[in-house]
Amino acid sequence: MSIKNTALEERIKELTCLYEVSSIIVNADAVEISETLKAIGKSLKKGFQFPEQTNILIEIPLHTYKTGPLNQEHQISADVILFNKIKGRIVASIKKKSLLFLDEEQPLLDNVALKLGNLLERIEIQQNEISLKRQMERADRLKILGELTAGIAHELNTPLANILGFAELLKDDFKNVNQTTQDVDKIISNAIFAREVVKKLMFFACEMPQEKKEINIVPNIKNALNLLEATFRKEQVKHTIIIDESELNLKADTVQITQILFNLIINAIYFSPKNGLVTIKAHQTKTDIVLEIFDEGEGILEENLDKIFQPFFSTKSPGDGTGLGLSVVHGIVASHHGTIKAKNNKLKGACFTVKLPKS
Repeated sequence: MSIKNTALEERIKELTCLYEVSSIIVNADAVEISETLKAIGKSLKKGFQFPEQTNILIEIPLHTYKTGPLNQEHQISADVILFNKIKGRIVASIKKKSLLFLDEEQPLLDNVALKLGNLLERIEIQQNEISLKRQMERADRLKILGELTAGIAHELNTPLANILGFAELLKDDFKNVNQTTQDVDKIISNAIFAREVVKKLMFFACEMPQEKKEINIVPNIKNALNLLEATFRKEQVKHTIIIDESELNLKADTVQITQILFNLIINAIYFSPKNGLVTIKAHQTKTDIVLEIFDEGEGILEENLDKIFQPFFSTKSPGDGTGLGLSVVHGIVASHHGTIKAKNNKLKGACFTVKLPKS
């Protein structure tokens, strides 16, 4: 075979290798990075003149892959650059010293190292975005928690006062067994109520990854309204709930669904006038669960309808809002493959409509 044909064949092998590596990287997943390195290593090995005699080593942070033992005295390498810093390397080694690397094989290694670096940068950017979204969600949950604190303190005061009161009566009634039993039952009942309120707060405030499971959204809506009851009273705003079915089931993250409900209801309370009415509706279609929150405020300015879901955009008075709430809601709805829309009611106020797929 002529030198010209051999060179052409080697060039075709190199281009095929680069094409395969590019395809692997395009479809790469951060979760399966070890499998990606394995696929790149095997493809790169085939791109060399003597694939049976060549072994590949890929080293990046937290991951290493090699196709076989390396000849430390006969190898070429390329650095893997991540955000202008060397974060790894790719090494090609030939077992037999008598076999030489082609001049074109170093650029092949450099190209693959460059592509791998680009992949790692993309993965890190995606992970940073996910981390930032989680931080925003948790910051928003803690803000809601702060708004609920006064109301929750009031809700806890009554059962705790009852616990103390009945405990004192228990001392005097100890000789009367029947009366004692009734008082103990009341203590237990109030203690359980207080404990459940605290559990809900702890559950809502904690940081946790998204966990979708089959839930009935109706109890979530009612629980949210129960926890916000004190806020409704404080702001002198009324509310009504219209749900014709006892079960509206969908696959969702319970904490994040609660976060959606709190945000939208608190917003509706904020923008409602005294003695105004907040209406919560929920129903289902063949494919979706539909949640609607109506208020009787002044509505949303037309120029703001396209901005209200942007991070840090707020129409509340300075100090009353961070501009995170609706953007976090939008992100949660999107992560559930749903939609959220805002519009003005015909008579007065605004309406937020959330559609979430059942599965």
